[in-house]
Amino acid sequence: MTMSNLPPLVTVFGGSGFVGRHVVRALAKRGYRIRVAVRRPDLAGFLRPLGYVGQIQLVQANLRYRASIDQAVSGSAHVVNCVGILFESGKNSFDSVQEFGAKAVAEAARAAGAGLTHVSAIGADAKSASSYGRSKGRAEDAILSILPEVVILRPSIVFGKEDSFFNKFADMARMMPFLPLIGGGKTKFQPVFVGDVAEVIGNSVDGKVAGGKIYELGGPEVLTFKQCLELVLKVTCRKRRFISLPFGVASLMGSVASMVPLITPPLTSDQVTLLKKDNIVSDAAKAEGRTIESLGIRPTLIETVLPSYLVQFRPQGQFTNSGKAV
Repeated sequence: MTMSNLPPLVTVFGGSGFVGRHVVRALAKRGYRIRVAVRRPDLAGFLRPLGYVGQIQLVQANLRYRASIDQAVSGSAHVVNCVGILFESGKNSFDSVQEFGAKAVAEAARAAGAGLTHVSAIGADAKSASSYGRSKGRAEDAILSILPEVVILRPSIVFGKEDSFFNKFADMARMMPFLPLIGGGKTKFQPVFVGDVAEVIGNSVDGKVAGGKIYELGGPEVLTFKQCLELVLKVTCRKRRFISLPFGVASLMGSVASMVPLITPPLTSDQVTLLKKDNIVSDAAKAEGRTIESLGIRPTLIETVLPSYLVQFRPQGQFTNSGKAV
């Protein structure tokens, strides 16, 4: 096979992360050559078996260093940016990773003549009260000014085997006699399956998703925070009490947890701020056809997937009597 008839090259930033690894799988099935740009290529070897021999290349890149971004994008037909952080630590701030980094990826894609698919989040708003939401919103504004034909995707909470939401609370239920209801547990979510998000991204690389738009991706069900925790308890066959935590108390606890060195905070004050607003697909996105359904994908029901990976948190694992909660 000569260089002229090789499959197109797609660079995926953050390809070793939760969403990114599913994107790599979806692109590999489509036959693309894939360059996975990550900070630690030595820890991303698990991605190679997702494609045929030589199809997936691992390269070092850091969104805080522009030269590494340009090198990773060079020669690519399309770029996918899946990089995002849930909390700040050390040099990895929301501004440096989710705003400056995302802008640099867009500039590199433009210079290379490549298309761009950018993964943002519902709640992105340059005027958000949350630092996370502001950085995501400012990134969207900057990217659209650089590459007007970019495809921007805003998923709600993404669920799947490696997720950091349902797994976290299932683990808490395993160890604690109660679960916290932040703000009374009334915040609404629209959990979307990671495989569905990856298919949307794959379709965008195929050129099947119109650019210059912001799509909001949500699953088929809207659940409150409390309903999400109730579902976790149901699937893991556990009985736990709920304790309501006012936003102010939860924010204080998050601030204290964030100051403890060398641990991943279970909650931050910025995440509490995000919980003050519902995380669901907007009416505007529905009316304008900017949803996952409008892209021809039937979103996956959460209860068809959740048991497949939360079974590990049941008292006796797969051998637990599902009709008996403990």
